[in-house]
Amino acid sequence: MNIANRGVRQLADSSRKLTLEQSSLAEHYPTQSADSTTLPLTSQYWPKAVHVELEHQHWSKSSISAHIDLNAWQGFLKDLPRDPYVNTRWKRMSWLHLNDQHEVETLGECPMAQGGRFNDAASMADRLRYYAPLEESFTERDDVRAFVKAWTDMWGIGPREPILMQITGVRGDGTIDPLQGQGIHADGCKYLSILVLNRENVSGAINTLYQDKAGSELLSTTELTPGEILHIHDDQLFHSVSSISQENAGQHFERFIIIINCAFIDEFQNRMLRRHFPGAVLNEQG
Repeated sequence: MNIANRGVRQLADSSRKLTLEQSSLAEHYPTQSADSTTLPLTSQYWPKAVHVELEHQHWSKSSISAHIDLNAWQGFLKDLPRDPYVNTRWKRMSWLHLNDQHEVETLGECPMAQGGRFNDAASMADRLRYYAPLEESFTERDDVRAFVKAWTDMWGIGPREPILMQITGVRGDGTIDPLQGQGIHADGCKYLSILVLNRENVSGAINTLYQDKAGSELLSTTELTPGEILHIHDDQLFHSVSSISQENAGQHFERFIIIINCAFIDEFQNRMLRRHFPGAVLNEQG
């Protein structure tokens, strides 16, 4: 074999070796599909300021409009059932978690249980409340799962920690108090976020954060627009939202939000979680 042919042979062998190595890497580290290229990496989901603000002031506000199809999420509002416990609300909720492969899974049924320590409304405290689950076509959306993964990553939530995700809101005609007397309160968990899905023909619904339950130490007041999300260290702060009313009297109004929270410090809720999900990782005291 002459020198020229030997060089061609060596070049071909090297090319085949590189192809095999690339193939092996692709098996272990597959590239994103065309459908997933619009989904950000979990580490790139939140602005850096979110992490800094949560560490130093225990709350942060940002927008996720660039990461989700907000119009598609709003499409799930029309089929919400009426809240059986608060007649002026509409609501669905589901319990989720990350499995050991860090994929989002829907758990079985467990009631919402909020003790009187965290709910001042006598008609709502110390009750087991059962709601229709979030629609499967919603929880299986790629952008919904990406949101839940990014949210758990932001708070440092691990596998098998129950996450409560709910869509809730008000619609109709007339003036309404969405809190039904809750006032300044905490939700009985460590990690809480509120995402506004829509605001139609409403004024009010101003979120206010306090250092104390009495409301003497005001921290911040903010109005959330659709796509904006407020993160709260719920075991460190207290919060409230003002009443809403129609901007144009006599015309339909509505405001719907997603509430997502985890790491419950409410003993009543943890008892229910342990009963329904024996293998769950809970934030139990003592």
